[in-house]
Amino acid sequence: MTDTTGAARGRTRITPRALDRIVSQVTSEELGVSVRSVGVELNDEGGSLTLSVRAPVRAEPLVRVVDDPSAVARNGGSIVDRAASARSSIRSRVRSLTGSDISRVMLRLTGVEVAPIRRVR
Repeated sequence: MTDTTGAARGRTRITPRALDRIVSQVTSEELGVSVRSVGVELNDEGGSLTLSVRAPVRAEPLVRVVDDPSAVARNGGSIVDRAASARSSIRSRVRSLTGSDISRVMLRLTGVEVAPIRRVR
């Protein structure tokens, strides 16, 4: 006889390693850097996750910013503004992808990766 009540049985568990990889990928996408350059530490804080993330941030070359000051705004604002936006996006995207309750995201920017200048031929 099968259960037709629709009640879910069992349990789904996301391993810490899988969570680490999800956070790394989301962070790399938000900051425009390689996933290999992202470091993640996960901590349990009363049943909620605290994410400690370390990564560089991608930025426009200073030459481009001097030539065109609006390049900063077109690329998401200042580094501080982009970090605040990334922190919020990391929290909401990881929550959406994993179903985990994220209590805090601490983001430490460890450097700057300068975007290469592309020349039109």
